Amino acid sequence: MDKFVKLTAIVAPMDRANVDTDAIIPKQFLKSIKRSGFGPNLFDEWRYEDVGQPDADNSGRPLRKDFVLNQPRYQGAKILLTRENFGCGSSREHAPWALKDYGFDVIISPSYADIFFNNSFKNGILPIILDDKIVDALFQEVYATEGYQLTVDLQAQQIIKPNGETIAFEVDSFRRHCLLHGLDDIGLTLQHQEDIKAYEAKRKQQAPWLFAN
Repeated sequence: MDKFVKLTAIVAPMDRANVDTDAIIPKQFLKSIKRSGFGPNLFDEWRYEDVGQPDADNSGRPLRKDFVLNQPRYQGAKILLTRENFGCGSSREHAPWALKDYGFDVIISPSYADIFFNNSFKNGILPIILDDKIVDALFQEVYATEGYQLTVDLQAQQIIKPNGETIAFEVDSFRRHCLLHGLDDIGLTLQHQEDIKAYEAKRKQQAPWLFAN
């Protein structure tokens, strides 16, 4: 998992509440467990005029011109601004995989579904919780300014607006540590690799019959 320390990027506004995981990545794409390749099908039913299929070429599919991710001003966005209860519905981990594969590193919302919130951290996405009024103000600024960017500083736990104003946010210290150091569950385990090897060697001496072919 890549480290997340500080990011300055364009903000894409998704002005919808209760965006569920089936909208984020529809059910037909759940057959794969590769963690990659889901970006072209992020928000598939909202993004395209037709129905997407797994492993299909998306380059020639007709786009819905009014959908936010299809608008030229939001191309290259890495920060998604959205409304409350983002990521509700089923607990599919494919949802953060699709968001990450598309290019989103940060989500800003007043609230999240619990499982999606936890899965985001484990897949290198920083989900930030801000008050409704602050989120409202950010939506207004994004709409008013093409190319609107925010800087997200995880070390300082603050968002820096274009005018220099800062917005503080809270992140659990353990999750913050993992993102700053690029540690997912496997990475955390591998930090104890030498201890694991030592235990296995000792156990092999104590109970060699367990290791017999």
